[in-house]
Amino acid sequence: MKNNFIYILILFAVLSGSCSKELDEVNINPNATENAQPDYLLTAAIKNTTDAYWGTTNNMNSSLLFAQHWAKIQYTEEDRFIYSNSSFTSLWSTLYSQSINGFNKIIEIGNSTSNSNYIGVALTLRSWSFLLLTDAYGDIPYTQAGKLNEFITPKYDKQRDVYFGLLDDLKAAKIALDPAGKSIAGDIIYNGNITRWKKFANALRLRIALRIADKEPAKAKQVLDEIKADGDAYFSDNTDIAQLIYQISPQQNPVSAQFDTRDDYRISKTIVDKLFTLNDPRLPIFASKTQTATPEEYVGVPNGLTNSEASNLGFAKTSKPGVYFLAPQSPAVIYSYAELLFNRAEAAARGLTTEDASLLYRQAITASLKQYGISDALVTNYLSQSAVQYDATNYKKSIGEQKWISLFGQGLEAWTEQRRLDYPKLTVSVNTVLNGQIPVRFIYPGIEQSLNAQSYRDAVASQGADLLTTKLWFDAF
Repeated sequence: MKNNFIYILILFAVLSGSCSKELDEVNINPNATENAQPDYLLTAAIKNTTDAYWGTTNNMNSSLLFAQHWAKIQYTEEDRFIYSNSSFTSLWSTLYSQSINGFNKIIEIGNSTSNSNYIGVALTLRSWSFLLLTDAYGDIPYTQAGKLNEFITPKYDKQRDVYFGLLDDLKAAKIALDPAGKSIAGDIIYNGNITRWKKFANALRLRIALRIADKEPAKAKQVLDEIKADGDAYFSDNTDIAQLIYQISPQQNPVSAQFDTRDDYRISKTIVDKLFTLNDPRLPIFASKTQTATPEEYVGVPNGLTNSEASNLGFAKTSKPGVYFLAPQSPAVIYSYAELLFNRAEAAARGLTTEDASLLYRQAITASLKQYGISDALVTNYLSQSAVQYDATNYKKSIGEQKWISLFGQGLEAWTEQRRLDYPKLTVSVNTVLNGQIPVRFIYPGIEQSLNAQSYRDAVASQGADLLTTKLWFDAF
């Protein structure tokens, strides 16, 4: 009897194993690859991240309004800073669930295939993703993020620690990137040019060094000294710009896609007035002429209008963003050569390097103008104006105002730099709801309060109330 019972158990185990195997085979998708391909993963992760960066929720409907590059001509609630805790979910969910997880998988594949260039590229882009998140929200999951097998409810790291960690990651990325190493595919930014990826990694290190410079000047200088000591290069001209050049529909630029079906946005009066004051040749590039002829030809919309005030101005007598930005194949700029030069100018002005701040400032303006095809003659005329001259006694104003112009369209970066440098000085409509303040951060997605409640509470206790007006660590003044 005992032997029969054992026999039955063995038979049951065999049959169970067979059934399990058959079920596993049934559940295999015959159309899916069993091994993720790094080229497809890289293309998808770049596209998803750039779409989130350049798209409606995080750019057009928030940061471009905060920076007063754009304004709303209808449904103006966001231009009056009326948001809920579900308003800023997109950047968080996309970058954590798609971008960072995708880049982590590419790093795994790079390790398993001994292709350090996949590792370096993915580390660079993952660092950019985390940088977008911490610049917008402040304290964020970083060290435990993207490790679902270990951390279902990841802790929030302090912003200072995130910046310091990203500087380490980018240094590792720079070391991993080897122009003589294995090739990569799926790169829709630099088409596999590893030398340019190294430059981009160093450019991000410079950007972060300036993020921390008001709070940690010694660390900022250390980073720049390391880059110089290693003999590493930055961008050398506009061909090095980190950008995604979109294709025709349905893979078009998100701004183009938005204006295909809606007409909610106009260029802000703030930047139009500034461009008029400076006789800036970028005005007809940044703005479209009004549909109905007006004496000014280019008419910006004041930020913070009520719906009735915006309706009174009308669609036809106000300027949309320029055709350059509305084109399906318009590039989404991630990091321009002009920004790199402005950053080097600021580093010199702060005494972090021995370069010539005034010269770099002029080169930065030139690079921005040339980025849009402005002629040499117009560049010379523009630089000769007294209002454009570099003021060494107030480098934040000189660099801040010109950098703000050059970052047109890059809402998240323009907003971050305006918060950090406090220039240009922006005025706020009486119709806004934050007692005369402009938002200085995104509020955390409401779902974090339920799915990651303790970590969320710890972050709020550390950083301050989860409000649009709570200043972040980097925003020192």
